[in-house]
Formats: sequence, structure tokens, C-alpha cells
Amino acid sequence: MIESFVMKSPVGYLYIETCDDTVIGLEYNTSKRPGRRRLSKQQTVVKKHIEAYFSDKSEFDLNLELTGTTFQKRVWAVLQKIPAGNVKTYGDVAKQLKSSARAVGNACRANPIPLIVPCHRVISRTGIGGFSGETKGASIDRKRWLLAHEGVCV
Repeated sequence: MIESFVMKSPVGYLYIETCDDTVIGLEYNTSKRPGRRRLSKQQTVVKKHIEAYFSDKSEFDLNLELTGTTFQKRVWAVLQKIPAGNVKTYGDVAKQLKSSARAVGNACRANPIPLIVPCHRVISRTGIGGFSGETKGASIDRKRWLLAHEGVCV
């Protein structure tokens, strides 16, 4: 059964979807607000992991179900291996996967579980790059905040 909840974070409200003990989706800046119903046991675990990340840059140890193409899943697997406080360029990831930087950027944009699958840790060769399909505005501000939180200045 798919369940969802909304939580407040330093980068805005987060809408999180779970199925049993697995995270299946996360959206930034949702217009939805936290409800008053009790969270399930698994939702409480997910929320605590996210709160720990925002308090001390903890890495996530959650079950994830990533829905996408084979190539997207390969990109997301690489992203999950980039530790907090580190970045790779789109070109670095592309070279590792024998692909193109643009294809990597498109896979990052399609990431169904940003933050937990840290696409914010992928930057361009000449600067911060894009985030959530944007190159300026609130999404870039969010990416900058996340990187700064992890000790990276771009």
C-alpha cells in the first residue's frame, strides 16, 4: 500500500511516498502541508533519517525503489556512492558510465527520490549546473543550500 506524508525541512516542505518499508518518491517544495494523522512506523523511520541528514549530514540507509530506465538506474547508483561533502561533475559521471554529460543531467532531473539519491552532488564543469530541470531560481538556491550544508562551496 502506498502511503505519503509531508514534512518541513530547511529547504522547504518535502512530500515523501513510501510503500511498506520502501521509499518510492520525494518531491521538494510541495504545496501540501504536514497533516495531523499519525505516521506509520516506516514513515517515522524515514522522517528520522531525513532529520538526521539535516542535523548532522548523516548518510541515508533506507530501502529505495527507483523507477526509471536502465541507464537512469545506473546513474542513480553512481550518485548514491558520492559521499556527503563531495561532488562529481556531469562529465565525471558520464565518463564512468561511458555516456554523455547531457544524458547524465537528464537522468538527474528524472531522479524520483532527490536528496536521498543525492543528485545535488553533481555539478557542471564550470559551476553549479542545474537542479530539478532549472538553472536559476528556487531549485538552484536549494542545491546551493544542500551543498553548503555538506561543506561544499560552489
